[in-house]
Amino acid sequence: MAWLGLYNYWLVIFLMMAGFYVVIAHGNMVKKLIGLNVFQTSVFIFYITIAKADGGAPPILTEGLTRYANPLPHVLILTAIVVGIATTAVGLALVVRIWERFGTVEDEQIPDSDDPE
Repeated sequence: MAWLGLYNYWLVIFLMMAGFYVVIAHGNMVKKLIGLNVFQTSVFIFYITIAKADGGAPPILTEGLTRYANPLPHVLILTAIVVGIATTAVGLALVVRIWERFGTVEDEQIPDSDDPE
């Protein structure tokens, strides 16, 4: 039952596969963006999980502490969250423009650019 202690990794695997499935299985572009965000969240959780130091204290100099946790991975994830929000906003703006141009957000219903209109 040692695998129960690794629940963060199981959560990461589940979210990653769920997000990947949504991206592959659905033709709706909004659903694809949501799937990409779920996948991205699983990467964030994975990165923070592996950055944890057992017995590590916050990086504040205190007498008697010898092992400190590195705050850099958490700061990088905060930056990645901001970048993820920005790219999601750009993706949604592109979906709106596609909907205005073609009247649909389904992949299969958008005409090829080689076809004359």
